[in-house]
Amino acid sequence: MTDPNATAKPLIVQGADTVLLEVMSPAFGEARARLMAFAELVKAPQHVHTYRVTALSVWNARASGVSLEEMLETLHRYSRYPVPESFEKEIRTHASRYGRLRLVRRDDALTLESSDPDTLAEAAVDRDVQKWLGPRRDPLHYHIDPERRGLLKLALLKAGFPPTDEAGYSDGDRLAFEFREQTLAGGAFELRDYQREAAAGFADPRFAAGGSGVVVLPCGAGKTIVGLACMHALQTTTLVLCTSVTAAKQWIAEALDKTTLEPDEVGLYHGPGRELRPVTVATYQMLTYRRSRDEPMLNLEVFDRANWGLIVYDEVHLLPAPVFQVTAALQARRRLGLTATLVREDGKEDEVFALIGPKKVDVPWRELEEQGWIATAVCSEIRVPLPVWQRLDYARAPKRQRFRIASENIQKIPLVRALVEAHPGQPVLIMAMYLEQVKELGSALGLPFLTGDSSQAKRDELFAALEAGELAGLVVSKIGNFSVDLPEVSVAIQVSGTFGSRQEEAQRLGRILRPKRDRRQASFYSLVSSGTVEEDFALNRHRFLCEQGYEYRISYAEPGSAAGAVANEWAGRSQTETQTGAEPLEPAPSL
Repeated sequence: MTDPNATAKPLIVQGADTVLLEVMSPAFGEARARLMAFAELVKAPQHVHTYRVTALSVWNARASGVSLEEMLETLHRYSRYPVPESFEKEIRTHASRYGRLRLVRRDDALTLESSDPDTLAEAAVDRDVQKWLGPRRDPLHYHIDPERRGLLKLALLKAGFPPTDEAGYSDGDRLAFEFREQTLAGGAFELRDYQREAAAGFADPRFAAGGSGVVVLPCGAGKTIVGLACMHALQTTTLVLCTSVTAAKQWIAEALDKTTLEPDEVGLYHGPGRELRPVTVATYQMLTYRRSRDEPMLNLEVFDRANWGLIVYDEVHLLPAPVFQVTAALQARRRLGLTATLVREDGKEDEVFALIGPKKVDVPWRELEEQGWIATAVCSEIRVPLPVWQRLDYARAPKRQRFRIASENIQKIPLVRALVEAHPGQPVLIMAMYLEQVKELGSALGLPFLTGDSSQAKRDELFAALEAGELAGLVVSKIGNFSVDLPEVSVAIQVSGTFGSRQEEAQRLGRILRPKRDRRQASFYSLVSSGTVEEDFALNRHRFLCEQGYEYRISYAEPGSAAGAVANEWAGRSQTETQTGAEPLEPAPSL
């Protein structure tokens, strides 16, 4: 690897925790690959990407085998200007705190140990850490209850002493299978390079966290295939947890289509006839179901009813609190988290790190788009004025009600109709937050709709009809946010959403990112009531997409404009009229 000359060096290390990476530099690819190992991508617009180095990002790197020396060498090698001393000191401090404490097995007992009695004593005075410590053997060792292994790890991380977990894993029952070269449907199959590398990184035994961790890939990039590849690397019985029955059925279909697993080896844990198979797929809702608030969650026992060697958490960023709590006691089993974004609006990414494992892989969305593995997408925001009567309701409403009034702007409906008509022959997925709005859209547009109350049979039927092009559109509530496989659907319209949730924005865009057979572009529309709090929340979503490098257009549907003209202009604009920064465009005067 040649050292770039001074003018070509692509990094600018800023004084706080931020690193800028110049896209046009000849050394961009080399620098990005090395920087991503210990820094979090924050923004990825067209010319300059922004990364942040935090305690958690450094600990993730250390858990994955990246040394402090490698991090500092990357900064010094590629930085255009001298690395600020304070920045380097901060990285050294973060890195030095990782692994001072270790969880190991001594004489068949779980032990927290350190070679430094002062470090162990400092950590042990933390009140949250104290709750999970057992008897002290000597100045360098504490006995630990195996059931408290995860809770102790989480408490230590929050106290600033993330431990290395070297206590090992249960191998589970052996389950031998191979990938097919030809799928059951008759097509050729081969793991993509990034899928193979993700599975290899997850299962790498050289690191203390080998066999547990998180893989971050955009929707449509084949996270299910990566999960199967991790299962194949370990050859062990596996429990897969999903967000919905639809997602669970897709997991089962992929396993049977792509691997030599037999139908009696893969099963859905759902309904009255549920049973455990060597590969069992269940939903979070099934595991946490209880008849009343006062009754226990009886299905949580599925974690202990088989000798699992691996537990896969699909959409791990949504892990519900009860499953988190059970996972804390399951640290002797290997754990794989899969997600399109580790962003949690509650800021609890550190809990995923502590209880599931470090981030093993994070492939940028635009990188896979450039390679053709996910569809090219353009994101468009159309701001719609409230009608006069709704404006009055909005002005009189308390703050908590204003967002809903703005979300249910009645003038969005003709614009949705026009956008559907502007994409003839392209089935459209229409997404809304409120159940009444979902039903109103379906009725006004003459389209079927799905909500949480819809039966699984109806969901399967309508999603299949939309994918086959038998429906012009389908209106869905939040059930359409996750794990709905619609490879040929390339148009999505977001009529309302969950405030400024970046997580939801990533998932909704992900519904249309599977590459299309004819390579057509995906179009993602967001309708926002102008001059309202919905506009403020939309800015958060807008920035998130721009930070991922997506083209983002903003304009206004002016009062009295023809919805059809607006929709056709949006659908037909060239991609040169786009925005990749974080600030909105000026209103388009002709709309």
